[in-house]
Amino acid sequence: MGKPNDLVQGTLDLLILRTIALEPKHGWAIAKRIQQISGEVLQVQQGSLYPALHRLEQQGWIEADWADTETGRSAKFYSLTKAGREQFEKEKASWERLSGAINLVLRKA
Repeated sequence: MGKPNDLVQGTLDLLILRTIALEPKHGWAIAKRIQQISGEVLQVQQGSLYPALHRLEQQGWIEADWADTETGRSAKFYSLTKAGREQFEKEKASWERLSGAINLVLRKA
């Protein structure tokens, strides 16, 4: 059985896209926001987060710009591209279908 903070395979991209949908965020802020919104259940490790951000950037779904953080340090801030918004909607619909089907099985099996 997995630990509570293990992410279901394939969900990290969806969580990242959702987290930066409203405003650009730097990597640490993305991880903290996912942890906060999930009630401290989901914890995204740097070893998973930064490769995912790099992959999403290569796919053209996010873009990065250097800016100062609230503490005055320089960091890459990630934001969604138009293609990223479209991909987010596709992945969200797919997740809702999958999780709904799993819930049906759990309730009726």
